[in-house]
Amino acid sequence: MCFKSSGPSAAETEEQNKTAAEARVAAEEAKRSEIENLAKAKREDITEALDSRQEREGTSGGKGRRSLFSSSTGGAGFLNRFT
Repeated sequence: MCFKSSGPSAAETEEQNKTAAEARVAAEEAKRSEIENLAKAKREDITEALDSRQEREGTSGGKGRRSLFSSSTGGAGFLNRFT
């Protein structure tokens, strides 16, 4: 008895494996590229948020606590002027 193989030949199987490997490499490259793009966007968002925060802090009237008893110019402070 002679049985004829109904499955793919060795050359066809090797070609399918090669095509699948190329597809995996392309998918990994696309995934890596997407991850890099997301990381870049996240870095830009963080930088923008920090820059805007620094701008807001600069316009908030200075850093630290202010004294109600004496002014920064050496004169009477708020409480001394209005009490």
